[in-house]
Amino acid sequence: MIKIILMLIYITTLYSITGLEIAQKMENRAKPNDIKSKNTMILTNKKGKKKTSKLISKSKDDSKKQMIWFLEPKDDYGISFLKIEHKDKDDFMNMWLPGFKKFRRISSQKKTDSFMGSDLSFEDLTNRNIEDYEYVLLDENDDGYYKLLSKPKEINSEYSKHITWVTKDNYLAIKEESYDQEGKLLKLKNINFKKIDEFYIMNELFVENIQKNHSTLLTIDEITLNLGLKDELFHTKTLKRIPQE
Repeated sequence: MIKIILMLIYITTLYSITGLEIAQKMENRAKPNDIKSKNTMILTNKKGKKKTSKLISKSKDDSKKQMIWFLEPKDDYGISFLKIEHKDKDDFMNMWLPGFKKFRRISSQKKTDSFMGSDLSFEDLTNRNIEDYEYVLLDENDDGYYKLLSKPKEINSEYSKHITWVTKDNYLAIKEESYDQEGKLLKLKNINFKKIDEFYIMNELFVENIQKNHSTLLTIDEITLNLGLKDELFHTKTLKRIPQE
């Protein structure tokens, strides 16, 4: 019994903070009420061929409500996406496909699908609810970063685990490895942030699908914070209305 108590004391003193506490600090850091941005997304396939898209995004409540409109290339003009996340039921996701003049509802079973051919799945576009994951601090001695392991509990996910590098000073996720259900590395993500006022806002995301040798680079070209976006904006009927400014 004494050995067990000593071991518990050793474990709790080995790390000054727990994995769960790091996840909570990441979620609780200061964030704007809403964000509007103009973005560029570049897809690169295994042969080096690139596809460049231009899009506008509006979001609020830490991106739990988000709308995206595609402006370029011409074939994708007018395609739009709506996401509303829920805690007590499945998230609502819908796309407007003007070429077919119809909406496409993204069910929970389709969240592993690619978003517009990119290396981001619909699951990647959603926040991770803290209570849906187990967290373990793997290392806190990595040049100013925490190395955090997060594993889904009972939720339906394309991933078996994530390993995330989190800055110690601001609790920003700047790098992440995501593993498939067989435990093999699937995606590598690198994230850059820009400080605007008191907020740290993502301004570049690079995602590489290791297994497909395909990558996605998302850059934020213009960004505006705290516009006072209303909840009523985030509605299916708005999907057909491309922002003019």
